[in-house]
Amino acid sequence: MLNSLTLKKNIRTFSICPENLTGEKGNGGRTPLEEGSAQWAARELGTGWKVNPYLVAKAGETIVLADVKGEGAIKHIWITDSAKLGRQLILRIYFDGHPSPAVLAPLSDFFANTDINDYRQLTSLAICCNPRRAMNSYFEMPYFKSFRIELENRGDTDANVYYQIDCEEKKLDPDTLYFHAQFRRVNPLPFKEDYVILDNIKGNGHYVGTFMHWGVKSSGWWGEGEIKFYIDGDTDYPTICGTGTEDYFCGSYDFEIDHKYIEFCTPYVGLSKVGKTDECYASQRYFDMYRWHITDPIYFKKDLKVTIQALGWYKNHSYQPLRDDISSVAYWYSDTLEDEYPPLPEGHDLDLI
Repeated sequence: MLNSLTLKKNIRTFSICPENLTGEKGNGGRTPLEEGSAQWAARELGTGWKVNPYLVAKAGETIVLADVKGEGAIKHIWITDSAKLGRQLILRIYFDGHPSPAVLAPLSDFFANTDINDYRQLTSLAICCNPRRAMNSYFEMPYFKSFRIELENRGDTDANVYYQIDCEEKKLDPDTLYFHAQFRRVNPLPFKEDYVILDNIKGNGHYVGTFMHWGVKSSGWWGEGEIKFYIDGDTDYPTICGTGTEDYFCGSYDFEIDHKYIEFCTPYVGLSKVGKTDECYASQRYFDMYRWHITDPIYFKKDLKVTIQALGWYKNHSYQPLRDDISSVAYWYSDTLEDEYPPLPEGHDLDLI
């Protein structure tokens, strides 16, 4: 990447934030003092002095973070909020005027950060979560005509939302693909059923990442289940079948050393334990896991389905299907915006437990 910095490029850089909601040239920091969200703090300084650094997402309302016309790509998103609403803040991103969002997920889960009150540093190539609740995405999100980003507040508390969306206005290759992200949650997983990470995805594209929040509802090891990628017409059996949950997330032997789970955070994969107890294999543990297929995308030409099993052990050393609380965000690129996403859960069916 560093060698690309030596080349001239026909690109215009702009950013969308509360201080410049349109990204127009020379339009930053011009909010009149009397209209600013931070007018009281800036009252002795006036216009141009951090007058409007955040928007307010009122309880029960949806705000527009960005509504941009043109051709180019989102390169980076930084966002944080003042409330502790968890999954009650919902992120939607629309491309090229399509009526359905290509990105639909709770804000926290999209940024691989389910429990915003239990901070864990996440340092990866695609997503970073930095102190205190600074959420960052580096997935490139191209658009040919426009993009729109909305944030819905389903909670009962207003939230101050600070953010910056860094963009490039540029000509795209006609074969450029759209970015997608989809959230799912099942609690509890029915007995002997696979958890579905992604399904009914059509078009030509590639799968680039998985984030999972796994709530273990029984004592014992929980990660024997295999991930399966059903590619281009696979039916009963997949083309790609993993060997275990911790194996897919590039760990091994239960993520455990000396009877303790070991957290790790790398450019492509990571695990953090969100549960409060220290005992390995104890019930009521929660884990965040991510894997980015940046150097090893899963390519598909027509369709894609992704599932994972929830398996532990019975005392007789046979596999035990589990009824865990599992949620996920799938990330992929494709040449269509026509995929139908399942509706998000409502109320407590969405909340962490």
